[in-house]
Amino acid sequence: MFSPHAPRAALAASAAVLALLLTGCSQTAGGKADTDSDAGKEPPIGAVPTLLESRSLVFPLAPYTPDSRQLALLDEAQDVLIDQCMQRYGFRFTQRRKADGAVQQDESRRYGISDPAEAAQSGYTNPRLGNTVRPPRQTLGGNEKLVLHGLEVDPSMKVPMSQEEAEKSDVATTVVGGQKVPAGGCLRESALKLFTPTKDTVDGMVAQSHGIEAYGRAQKDSRVVAATKAWSECMAKHGYAAFTDPTAQPPGIDEAGMSSPQAVTMAKQDVECKRETNLVGIWYTVEVAYQQRAIERNAETLDVAKKQLDERMKLAATLLAAGA
Repeated sequence: MFSPHAPRAALAASAAVLALLLTGCSQTAGGKADTDSDAGKEPPIGAVPTLLESRSLVFPLAPYTPDSRQLALLDEAQDVLIDQCMQRYGFRFTQRRKADGAVQQDESRRYGISDPAEAAQSGYTNPRLGNTVRPPRQTLGGNEKLVLHGLEVDPSMKVPMSQEEAEKSDVATTVVGGQKVPAGGCLRESALKLFTPTKDTVDGMVAQSHGIEAYGRAQKDSRVVAATKAWSECMAKHGYAAFTDPTAQPPGIDEAGMSSPQAVTMAKQDVECKRETNLVGIWYTVEVAYQQRAIERNAETLDVAKKQLDERMKLAATLLAAGA
């Protein structure tokens, strides 16, 4: 858990992480976590579909959370805001990220490997990871760095948590060239403008928090526990007795061997056991039920979060159009 009062923490992260750092991920910020009385109540699930590959699964909370494409656009829009801020002091921010129009949300490993073709070709290696190209870091002068990052301050200092508050506050600010540099510099200012413009902005992580909670509760649900046990027994029957967690790194395989012939054989059997037990179908159905329950219990807050996400994406589109 990150502290929302750490002005230095949000200085070099992506849009998604900046939103997390600025607003925190506490359920108290905009929703109700399941109470103790709910903990033992498993939601009804109805008919369970037969599923295997999880890459294209759709979840009830998806409309309330930015997908990969939207996050990339927010990253790019935030760079525009950083540059606009830097220009006030006679500097430029040149690390522009361009959103990949082909980027899609990828759930291929949500319940462990489940794609037969991928298992046969790459074993447990995820071919979609490790291909991100990062731009070189910008070389900064002293004042330029100060403007971009702001002052080094005590992490416990209560800096403004919205742009509305920041415009009225001198906490953790400094001066460069006769102009006030905001707390956290242009990096934090850009994040506040994009993710927390006003004091009444709903916690940007509220939907993600409900999603994380739903995943955890589904994992412990008796129906998923039973399906996981059946998958584990299937793996044991084929000589892999140490497999107990479908999402964990395969036992006996280190990082260097994730695509080895041994790993490929294991991965293929792993996927086959998921097919035989319908682990993905059961787990997905149960997780959807927990997400739906969270939506029903927090509909008002989530509706506001959805409206504010739409407004955020419109602002991003405006910034990108102006900077084109």
